[in-house]
Amino acid sequence: MATFHFDLVSPEKIAFSGEVDQVDVPGQEGDFGVLAGHAPFVATLRPGILTVTSGGSQQKIIVLGGLAEISEKGLTVLADVATSLKDVDQAAFAAEIAGMESKLNEKQGNELDRAIERLDHFKTIQQQLNSTALH
Repeated sequence: MATFHFDLVSPEKIAFSGEVDQVDVPGQEGDFGVLAGHAPFVATLRPGILTVTSGGSQQKIIVLGGLAEISEKGLTVLADVATSLKDVDQAAFAAEIAGMESKLNEKQGNELDRAIERLDHFKTIQQQLNSTALH
């Protein structure tokens, strides 16, 4: 299988840089997979789990928004936050969700809509974390 270069960058660090077989990205308009030779485009990310496949192994990374750019040079993801699944404190993540839920009644209108959407994304990530922990 042909490989391509992938960079995952967050404000704190370069979370990943190297040659990969495939990257599955949580896009705002829907998840998409990137292989070598993919057509160039730019997409916004939603909070979710990005999966990097290289040499038959997979690495899962939580991203909380950002941008993905596919070019002839490869894939670059500029993530607001990028945390490896193995580094996630599930109790702290659950507490973050509980905090978000408790603050919903303070919001209204578009702000409430955005808060609910973000909460839904976090709950989806939590479900994926729980199912991944069981396998």
